[in-house]
Amino acid sequence: MNLKINDKTKNILIMIFSNFLFAVSVTGFIRPHGIILGGATGLGLLITHYIPMKLSVVVMIINVVLLLIAFVTMGKKFALSTLANSILYPSVMYIFETFIDLGKVTEDPMLSCVFGGVLMGIGIGLILKTGSSTGGTDVIAVAINKYTHLNLSVLLYMVDGVIMACQLMFSNREQVLLGIFLMALLTLTMNKIMIMGKSQIQLMIFSEKTEEIRQMILDQEDAGATLFHIEKGYTREESKAIMCIIPRRKFYDMCEMIQKEDPTAFWTISEVNEIHGRGFSFERRV
Repeated sequence: MNLKINDKTKNILIMIFSNFLFAVSVTGFIRPHGIILGGATGLGLLITHYIPMKLSVVVMIINVVLLLIAFVTMGKKFALSTLANSILYPSVMYIFETFIDLGKVTEDPMLSCVFGGVLMGIGIGLILKTGSSTGGTDVIAVAINKYTHLNLSVLLYMVDGVIMACQLMFSNREQVLLGIFLMALLTLTMNKIMIMGKSQIQLMIFSEKTEEIRQMILDQEDAGATLFHIEKGYTREESKAIMCIIPRRKFYDMCEMIQKEDPTAFWTISEVNEIHGRGFSFERRV
């Protein structure tokens, strides 16, 4: 039996899974080794170092306060977009802190840093792919940006930097370096997840047999092709080039086909991160 999941249900499941990854990364990998962290969790780690409270409870309080700030400064729509993740993440973390004690999943701090960064990066990437917001201290940066018009990316890094800097007072050099490495790994993983499954190969083909190759692309490879009028730099002759975008699985066959049809042809190969429009993000016109 085929079960079809609508987009709303899929996004809810992704949200739950993403916050599960958040909670596992913090409770099982990051916090046990004292690795510094930014965001609301980093602010929670700072507070719980001086006040003996559950991290999940502190993060929940922080997120609620930030939600109120978002509601006042950014309006109801923005606040609602961060509501679910702001509440769900500390709730899942509370379950791990109270009922499922992960302890130290590994005794190796570097291994914990790698797994913690990758898991958090996957979680943030999946949430952003659904169009949701992770909330947290991002609200502070967005609110400052609204009134000062300073660069938002710079503000985000500044807020996280201040939170991480405050943790230097009780962290050793290894924990600080691991925290910096974790944030870099988190960012790289998040960016990869956001474009995962959408990258394709773009070919720009230059040949004397433009028409034959164009027809073969359309008929044999079932791909689209766009023609560009060009002028050769050395001979100044007018000619045409073919641009086509194909999935990776068709790349080898495409190169073989071009080489067989015109051994003198040459082509450039580029990676395209994401494509929108007819034939890609929605059905091709027949």
